[in-house]
Amino acid sequence: MDITGIVSAIVIGIVIGALGRLVVPGKQNIPIWLTVVIGIVAALIGTAIAAALGVSSTGGIDWIELIIQVVLAAVGVILVTGMYGRRGLR
Repeated sequence: MDITGIVSAIVIGIVIGALGRLVVPGKQNIPIWLTVVIGIVAALIGTAIAAALGVSSTGGIDWIELIIQVVLAAVGVILVTGMYGRRGLR
């Protein structure tokens, strides 16, 4: 992976993490860097799932892949918010 791939993964992670955080109702007491990490992981896993389902490469915007990534990011935000708040890692 070259520098362009790393930068694009970070940018996509920011967008996916922010969308995942917007989908979750209520206030999430997690730092923004953790949201970005969740977004990057959700983007990578979502891309793998979309490829396994055969919907990763379509003409135009890959809506199904994007929905899978945002749902994974929302689930990640919910899980991390629960663990982060319980452990008192502030």
